[in-house]
Amino acid sequence: MRISARADYAVRAVLELAVRQGNGPVKAEEIASVQAIPHKFLEGILGDLRRGGIVDSRRGGGGGYRLAREAADITVADVIRAVDGPIVSVRGERPTGLAYTGTAQPLLPLWIALRANVRRILEGVTLADLAADELPEPVRALAAEPGAWENP
Repeated sequence: MRISARADYAVRAVLELAVRQGNGPVKAEEIASVQAIPHKFLEGILGDLRRGGIVDSRRGGGGGYRLAREAADITVADVIRAVDGPIVSVRGERPTGLAYTGTAQPLLPLWIALRANVRRILEGVTLADLAADELPEPVRALAAEPGAWENP
């Protein structure tokens, strides 16, 4: 599984909004500057997030972006789906839409299990968790495993 630049930027942008929640709208230029995200690219991402119900926008001098819901009600999975679609796909298809025959049959339950595991993690972490720097224990435990930081 790969996290696209688009998804990474989207999560960083909404995290910036989460830590500023309650301080009024934040301009895209400010998010782009603080998070080192190309402004034009961020504008497209924010449009997708608005259409996905993750952020709201307000035009004008006091305008900008803010979360459409409480940070505790938005998961990392919600953000990724809003900008990239399904979290795990195989050849661009959802695993449940695949069919294998012969010796490849064991692949389908493997892809389904992979999807379930990724969803469990990304749906279990909210923007509020990230904003408070308090990842859920199962996520912290996985990240603390010695091999987690190695690139085989």
